[in-house]
Amino acid sequence: MSASAIFILDLKGKVLICRNYMGNMDMNEIDHFMPILMKREEEAEMTPLVSHGSAHFMWIKHSNLYLVAMTKKNANAALVYSFLYKIIQVFKEYFKELEEESIRDNFVTVYELMDEVMDFGFPQTTDSKILQEYITQQGHKLEVGAPRPPATVTNAVSWRSEGIKYRKNEVFMDVIESVNLLVNANGSVLRSEIVGSIKLKVVLSGMPELRLGLNDKVLFEITGREKSKTGELEDLMSYRLNTTVKPLIWIESVIEKFSHSRVEIKVKARSQFKSRSTANNVSIMVPVPSDADSPKFKTSTGSAKWVPEKNAVQWNIKSFP
Repeated sequence: MSASAIFILDLKGKVLICRNYMGNMDMNEIDHFMPILMKREEEAEMTPLVSHGSAHFMWIKHSNLYLVAMTKKNANAALVYSFLYKIIQVFKEYFKELEEESIRDNFVTVYELMDEVMDFGFPQTTDSKILQEYITQQGHKLEVGAPRPPATVTNAVSWRSEGIKYRKNEVFMDVIESVNLLVNANGSVLRSEIVGSIKLKVVLSGMPELRLGLNDKVLFEITGREKSKTGELEDLMSYRLNTTVKPLIWIESVIEKFSHSRVEIKVKARSQFKSRSTANNVSIMVPVPSDADSPKFKTSTGSAKWVPEKNAVQWNIKSFP
């Protein structure tokens, strides 16, 4: 990423906070940022990146503040913007609202945070939970030795605090999958996919290692997430599976039009899963013309209701088949 300096400016372009991380640029270059930005705004040519000579400014506006990253290298812009938005989240965790007044009232804490979140132009610790363990707004006196960051800073699992204990160690896991199908008028499946997510609730003491085995040869677009809270059911990862899927419930419909703008729709549903399995709380949406009025329903099982805001009839079956 390599950002030479980070600035926090007010709406007039006055520097409230600045931190020079690499020392390879003139910090006075920031004086050119606001005039260039105002000129771009007058010409209706606003861009997320502005330049002056060899200095490049990547900026975002939040409330009545500008957060600006200055660099003269070919930096990864996406990572720079991701970092800027991340430090906004960190500041909001500390000050609740991030605006000029909160920056002025807490400038000492802001400088401490700026020193920790980046080192020599590269992001370091940006997890607010970890930062709050050793950067506090109340002063404290150490009894012995120099200040030492908590072990979570260097842990492989940085977002999990130390000293977590439970009476009973348990792990709960839910695998939730949805099937997306595109079927043509002849009943042939044109496209099918499975989109799944794994939810995990961890109630374990200490720092145990859990291993989950998956067949990654058939999975696509696997996305993992950090576990921020313990004792709650949260998304661990999501995935997508491209494969030929047999529809679990097959829907057939016959539409017959009569005179005087009358339409009759017959819908038949049948299950295609194993006989010992059942589907609970099945909801089938039957789209109807937007100008439909006074619909009448008749069902062999379940119940139907008119949903005018969706221009559809909703057929609900508690247990299928």
